[in-house]
Amino acid sequence: MYKELVINDLHEMKVFAEEIGETVFPGFLLCLEGDLGAGKTTFTKYFGKKIGVKDIINSPTFTILKIYEGEYTLYHMDVYRLMGIGMDYELEEYIYGDGICVIEWYKNIIESIPKERLVIEIEIIDLNKRLLKIEGTGKYEEIVKKISN
Repeated sequence: MYKELVINDLHEMKVFAEEIGETVFPGFLLCLEGDLGAGKTTFTKYFGKKIGVKDIINSPTFTILKIYEGEYTLYHMDVYRLMGIGMDYELEEYIYGDGICVIEWYKNIIESIPKERLVIEIEIIDLNKRLLKIEGTGKYEEIVKKISN
């Protein structure tokens, strides 16, 4: 299932991230893609708050993985620097675990992640506006169907 959505400002991004946050379940896999500055980490901050994370969420670019506690454990990964490395960092236990896994730059490890996933690609339209390309496979298809336009 595929859908496109235009986000006009940070408030709309927050509302969208909260909507996705309402759909989580143990083992939830969310894959994010987009240019630097597109809003991947901003989305994750709003999403994390919705699932009860109280800590400040920031980009794990240099650490690869940050773990946050909330209603669920949130595994926030930035695999930008892992292109072609695969799973040498032993991320499987997080990706295939019972927590909520958000992977920025997921295409760099696409061969190592489940085919069933929710993908959000964020394209910059202008300073505030973003085009979201949302795709769900398997059990994530229903989530995409329910996203408001």
